[in-house]
Amino acid sequence: MKRPFCVIAAFAAVGLAACMPEAERPARDVAGNTTGWTQPPQILSVRQADASLIFSGRAEPGARVVLRSDQGAAYAAAADPDGRFEIRMIRPRGALLLRPETQVGQDAAPSPDRLLIIDGGRGPIAVLRSGGPTRRLDPAPPLGAIDSDARSLLASGHTASQGAGVEVSAQGEALQVIPGEGGVWSVLLGAVAPGGVVRVGDQAFVWPGPGTDAAPLQVERAGEGWRVGWSGPGGARQWTWLPDGPVASRFTVG
Repeated sequence: MKRPFCVIAAFAAVGLAACMPEAERPARDVAGNTTGWTQPPQILSVRQADASLIFSGRAEPGARVVLRSDQGAAYAAAADPDGRFEIRMIRPRGALLLRPETQVGQDAAPSPDRLLIIDGGRGPIAVLRSGGPTRRLDPAPPLGAIDSDARSLLASGHTASQGAGVEVSAQGEALQVIPGEGGVWSVLLGAVAPGGVVRVGDQAFVWPGPGTDAAPLQVERAGEGWRVGWSGPGGARQWTWLPDGPVASRFTVG
């Protein structure tokens, strides 16, 4: 069975049922912002330079952007007048989960996103979102991630074929997904048992299922990828599986 399914990149209308982000709170206005709300930053890309990772994104013009971990590590930079910023960090050891936020004076606008770095960038680098699809920043296969709240699955990825639909199939049902801006797509799969196959185009991926560990951050190898257990802003548990990317395209250690 095959049916069309149109999905926008923002995935604003549908999310994981138990993982909705907390409401943003108002903060001080900044130059160029006429809404009265300080917007959280967006992490858009990453590149490597020797032993460092450099993250680029957009935020309120002139605002201070901070990437903060629960263990106290923080990395910061100021956005330029156009709202662009770059944050450089030495490759971290192990896995690191960072919370982006915009600071204006004494006020802060935390993002519902989390920036995940696995194995200092040797593994995947991704932006995780409660109630929405994970976005890979590292080179990834056609299936970039599967997010799960242990009841439903949200598959997401990226295609370089502009205007072309992506065929995603699981549990005997095939969907034609229409990518959004930049070739990004996401689609709800419903329940897929551990060991079930999810196909994107002509490539098959074996979903290992969610984990069971309740640690604040659980990162482990699972099948041909990484399984990450984490908690969103509202405390709801979410599992994200990140399939291995092409070996020739992975980040290398500087």
